[in-house]
Amino acid sequence: MTATSSASVALIDYGSGNLRSAAKAVERAAQEAGRHGLAVTVTADPGAIARADRIILPGVGAFADCMGGLLAVDGLKDALEEAVIRRGQPFLGICVGMQLMAREGREHGVHPGLGWIDAVVERLVPADPALKIPHMGWNELVLDQADHPLLAGIEAGSHVYFVHSYGLKVGDPALLKAHADYAGSIPALVGRDNLAGTQFHPEKSQATGLKLIANFLAWTP
Repeated sequence: MTATSSASVALIDYGSGNLRSAAKAVERAAQEAGRHGLAVTVTADPGAIARADRIILPGVGAFADCMGGLLAVDGLKDALEEAVIRRGQPFLGICVGMQLMAREGREHGVHPGLGWIDAVVERLVPADPALKIPHMGWNELVLDQADHPLLAGIEAGSHVYFVHSYGLKVGDPALLKAHADYAGSIPALVGRDNLAGTQFHPEKSQATGLKLIANFLAWTP
């Protein structure tokens, strides 16, 4: 049966992230899942974000720069708090967008994050000097909570694409849904309640990434 939906997905435009690539991936995942009525919008409008049914926050670059860009858009942080924290709309952070959910980022100083999850962002320090930083390329997913809805239909060992030098250090192990092994254990998918974040780029992770996005579009936490 073909699914239809009048729901809306807002990809937040705050000067960070490959928004065109992410939007195309969401549109393709929605089409393949039969969600032909889904409205996918790239926007910095706080009103549109506050009204959105689902929110995606991409991010590339330094933590402080991304947080600064978010705060520079008047009303954006308040709109996010309204939609995600108070109304409980499904939220997906990608790469630095995931990291911004943490209490603080420790890249070139200590910088406050959104404080939505019990985690800090620290530089990756590989035990093996042969491992290069940034961690760039394909890596296997290890599923810590395979029953999480965003992992439905995704097998352990599936390959996803990473580009980062910093990663989350979670204070609550329950946040960890999947990880990758590189510079030790790197949180790859974290979440609680209606919040989820991927350190990898689903829009660059081919079939596995599209499946995760499709799962997010169907997610009703």
